[in-house]
Amino acid sequence: MEYRELKEMEMKRAEAVIEALNTSKDPYVVYKTSRPITDLKHMLNTSVELYADNVAFRQRFVKDEPFREIIYREALDTVNGLGTALIAHGLKGKRISVIGENCYQWATSYLAAVCGTGVVVPLDKELSAQELKQLVIEADVAAVLFTKKYEEMFKDMMASGDTKLELLVNLNGSAGDEAEGILSWEGLVEEGKKLVEGGDRSFIDAEIYADEMSVLLFTSGTTGIAKGVMLSHRNICEDLMSAPTILNVNTWDIFFSVLPVHHTYECTCGFLMPLYKGASIAYCEGLKYIVKNLAEVRPTMLLAVPLIFENLYNNIMKNVRKQGKEGLVRKVLAINKVTKKIGLDLNKLLLKDILKVFGGRMRVLISGGAAIDPAILQFFNDLGFIAVQGYGLTECAPMAALNPDQHKNMRNSSVGHLLPGMEVKIEDKNEDGIGEICVKGPNVMMGYYNMPEETAKVIRDGWFHTGDLGYVDDKDFIYITGRKKNVIITANGKNVFPEELEYYLGRSNLVSESMVWAQEDEAGQDTVIVATIKPDMEEVEAVIGKEAASDTAQVEKLLWAEVDKINEDLPFFKKIKKVTVRREEFEKTTGKKIKRFVESNKAE
Repeated sequence: MEYRELKEMEMKRAEAVIEALNTSKDPYVVYKTSRPITDLKHMLNTSVELYADNVAFRQRFVKDEPFREIIYREALDTVNGLGTALIAHGLKGKRISVIGENCYQWATSYLAAVCGTGVVVPLDKELSAQELKQLVIEADVAAVLFTKKYEEMFKDMMASGDTKLELLVNLNGSAGDEAEGILSWEGLVEEGKKLVEGGDRSFIDAEIYADEMSVLLFTSGTTGIAKGVMLSHRNICEDLMSAPTILNVNTWDIFFSVLPVHHTYECTCGFLMPLYKGASIAYCEGLKYIVKNLAEVRPTMLLAVPLIFENLYNNIMKNVRKQGKEGLVRKVLAINKVTKKIGLDLNKLLLKDILKVFGGRMRVLISGGAAIDPAILQFFNDLGFIAVQGYGLTECAPMAALNPDQHKNMRNSSVGHLLPGMEVKIEDKNEDGIGEICVKGPNVMMGYYNMPEETAKVIRDGWFHTGDLGYVDDKDFIYITGRKKNVIITANGKNVFPEELEYYLGRSNLVSESMVWAQEDEAGQDTVIVATIKPDMEEVEAVIGKEAASDTAQVEKLLWAEVDKINEDLPFFKKIKKVTVRREEFEKTTGKKIKRFVESNKAE
């Protein structure tokens, strides 16, 4: 089949997707503003046609200078220039990695790699040099574009001769500032723009095949075994077209980018989604600058993991308690639910200091990556935001479910409504209707890279077996109870979901983090449920004093009082029977999930 015919077929397929969305009878599919896109290059080009003068990116390039605004037209010129230069340097059809802090250079490098040059391989900036080297070797990476701090690491890697690396590019480098063996991003962009001006259309006219592997993402699982998830343009574009039918994205929205962009949650939802919808992305300078940057950028949308929202909530409530105003705040939030119906927003009058933390224009908060306490979502909804959670996995590019943005349709305890175009089923249900969540749809990955056996384990008859346990209600809202591999099976065959007990523990002000696990009793005859708890020492000191808080035995006694309250309402087989106090942070994945199967996480 000729390429032109193939693209026509892909366009008809995308138009059929939009037609299905626009005629859907699903009451939660309410927004009809998605447009058909066949691939990410088509997405970017059509966005520039529609939103040429809209601001696409906001970034502080030089310390103490204002955030610079980059419009869509300028961004496309950068991508076209960089892509043309990469092809000129022999990278057509090869694997290209991008690594570093969230920034405009990272974003345009990703697009230049995937929209006509080769296959993009985003790398996790938190991994060690040895881990990164292993991934570069495994993925046959030919070039790496990195921010400055990784320069020596990749120079050593290339010099070792163990990899297929041909080209290194410093994303922070300036034209004329190239070091030996390392090109600068800025210099490549200028080089490519000159080639384009001279008539080079090798990148601009590059053929994109929507169903071929174009993105290779390595997961950071809690078991420590990285799998390469193969994604196509179509996988990602299906998510981009379907998700905004449930949660609206406007051209004037500003996404605040704080999560690592190599993670597919941030990459698809916080980077590619705003570009698809004509919105903009503002880059946070780092976690310690969140509050400062929120005030400067005044964004409207924030995507984060539960840990970030929990920290925001806890800090707000700690300040409120210190001022002795917790009762007043709770009362205002309750009354405001009534007064807002008549057009009087008490929150803006009486809770303006809390709202100011978010910059003053915040509209939507989306939690993903793990389950979040519904009470925290409700708190932010009561403040006046649209606060929801979604559900996805890297293998779904990543979205599988999302809560609607209309308050009447939200389910705080659910991870979301199944995305249109997808199917869901529960396999191997127990007596409570809980089983493994399986999904099917065009956004499900092509498979694991060079792992056919592992792929066959999780994709069977087109169904992706997520490894998550839960149930689905009659409105297609998904509820998760835990991970299949985390379930504790007691001696009498009962199932205990550690995530459930950790959720109960997390509702205590005294608990910062916890991990529930199991060990055998001394006789080896029964299962003992253990909770390793990292206390919130500021809250502990407020209750028992600073001197007592330095005594682990007294802290443990205080925590046992919290555990006893939880145990009162639990059946015997679920009761926590042992508590250990942990003062250090748990070892986590780069996605901020506790590594359950690491022995060091089970004790002090």
